[in-house]
Amino acid sequence: MTALLSILRSGPLMSVQDNGRYGFRARGVSTSGAMDRDAHAIANALVGNDPHAAAIEFALIGGAFTADRDTLIAVTGGSCQVEIAGKPVPTWESHSLKAGETLTVGALGGAVWGYIAISGGIAIPKMLGSRSTHVRTAVGGLNGKSLEAGDILPLGETGKLAPRTLGTPYLRGHGPISVIPGPQDDYFDADAWKTFLRQPYRTTTSRDRMAMVLDGPALNAFKGHDIVSDATVVGSIQVPGSGKPIVLTADGQTTGGYPKIATIASFDLARLAQLPAGQQFLFRAISADLAEDHAIHAEDRLAAVIAGLKS
Repeated sequence: MTALLSILRSGPLMSVQDNGRYGFRARGVSTSGAMDRDAHAIANALVGNDPHAAAIEFALIGGAFTADRDTLIAVTGGSCQVEIAGKPVPTWESHSLKAGETLTVGALGGAVWGYIAISGGIAIPKMLGSRSTHVRTAVGGLNGKSLEAGDILPLGETGKLAPRTLGTPYLRGHGPISVIPGPQDDYFDADAWKTFLRQPYRTTTSRDRMAMVLDGPALNAFKGHDIVSDATVVGSIQVPGSGKPIVLTADGQTTGGYPKIATIASFDLARLAQLPAGQQFLFRAISADLAEDHAIHAEDRLAAVIAGLKS
């Protein structure tokens, strides 16, 4: 009999996410997947799942859950109050959740996106090779929608329930957010680039899984703010007529008609996505080759954290 996880209370933008849906952007299908891939992978590894397994993602506030079999749970993404049967347990490690007990996950501190992994993973059917939810097109997840109280999720088979902790600390990067110029970097003159790289920007509350609008000095595209729509990628920084940069994130559209001054380097995208509203930061431009080197290093660092988990 399939084990089930019941959602008793849900926070905002709660959905099922794995590592994403690849190979379909040319057909207009967004990548989706976890906003913070590292936190998602670590949560899964802590409960004995494949790091890319489907888990629950939430924004700012978690919820309450119960399972009808003994299982392991782990909550990552930031710091928050987590309780099992009314008893507090730490984040960033896994814990036993007995059948019928209630797991409650509170508000995140210092982060925006949180992850709840359950041993066995969320075993909903895959759509286009992924279980990730894209709400705007009702693709994947549980009937293509955000999760809410009353929803029931099937769980996959699990092996030995052995709680784990981090043996190697998981440390986020720091300093300016790295970007690779282009593809329309030539739409912006030297003054615009000086502004972009030397003046601070701030995250705002105008954000969801599709994009985040930044606040700060306006950027003027001297060639104009409208282009023939072309391809975008996760991390593209579009600059509309307002001059306020818009960063496309996991559910971002696959084409756009605004010039893109730069692209957030993949290894810094989650760090930007996790900055709470109102947080100031700077951009720095790096080459594609250096970005690739840093991305490889980031993958190695994540692998080392997962390999270093302790039972």
